Amino acid sequence: MKVLVTGAGGFIGSHLVENQLAQGHEVVALDLHLDRLGHLRGHARCTLAEGDLRDRELVARLLPGTAVVHHLASAHLQVNQPEAFFWEVNVRALENLLAAAAANGVKRFVHCSSVGVYGSLASLPADETTACRPEILYEKTKLAGEQKVLAAHRETGLPVVILRPAWVYGPRCPRTTKLFRTIKKGRFFMVGNGNNFRHPLYITDLLKAFDLAAAAEAAVGEVLVIASAEPVRLRDLTVKIARAQQASLPPIKVPLWLMRLLAGMVESTFTMGGKEPPFSSRSLKFFTDSAAFNIGKARRLLHFKPGVGLDEGLAATRDWLVTQHLL
Repeated sequence: MKVLVTGAGGFIGSHLVENQLAQGHEVVALDLHLDRLGHLRGHARCTLAEGDLRDRELVARLLPGTAVVHHLASAHLQVNQPEAFFWEVNVRALENLLAAAAANGVKRFVHCSSVGVYGSLASLPADETTACRPEILYEKTKLAGEQKVLAAHRETGLPVVILRPAWVYGPRCPRTTKLFRTIKKGRFFMVGNGNNFRHPLYITDLLKAFDLAAAAEAAVGEVLVIASAEPVRLRDLTVKIARAQQASLPPIKVPLWLMRLLAGMVESTFTMGGKEPPFSSRSLKFFTDSAAFNIGKARRLLHFKPGVGLDEGLAATRDWLVTQHLL
């Protein structure tokens, strides 16, 4: 069948394109930049469409004959973009895509959201019934996007499924690569005490969830949290990454108040220069917020079962980094 993947040039999107091709599907890969998929140029069943999701004419040309849309494209880490950009990409462009999908008879629309829509969690584990209290612009627009997806389902009958992945890691993930490299080089430092929880999800398990969401009738019209079997404290995660590459963690801990001050200063300086800062208030949430989730609903409606443990996933990531000469 024909599958459209938006955000195909990203970490998750590029893996999803390869996954869909491996299953024999015809894939249209849409993104502003498709460098990660350069090896697929000329592939008989893959169309690389470099363009903007906000381009209505482009979307209209790509959708005819599409059976499944996997929508991953979003404004995310662009600190130097105006607020309007996030609403244009994460909400208004999504509305247009939903309308075009309904008009073209798309049989399943899988929308990739984020557990970021919860904001800071007051109690753990969270699930789909937990109240969403988004704090930053990315989180607010992702939640607004979810609401547009559900509205399209109610109003047009478009079969939709919303996935909220936890922290996804693996080969090609910039955040994972940065963690491995800084720890390997002895440049990593903990912000705060590292007692907060992270809930990792290896990339192949998320790909499995996309496949299940594209087929499971019980999931239509539902929101589903996707995560691994269990969370891990950040301090333990960093220890595991260090052990995976025979490195040691420096005993440096930076007070949270100091990093918040520095993050604000760095953001202001880089934004005035029109550049993306090396770290920001949003990236600081990795050290401050706790995330742990109950995936019972995904197990029940999708029959989703995480298959990759943390040690296995970190080892596979390390091996890929070595083959790419990044470690």
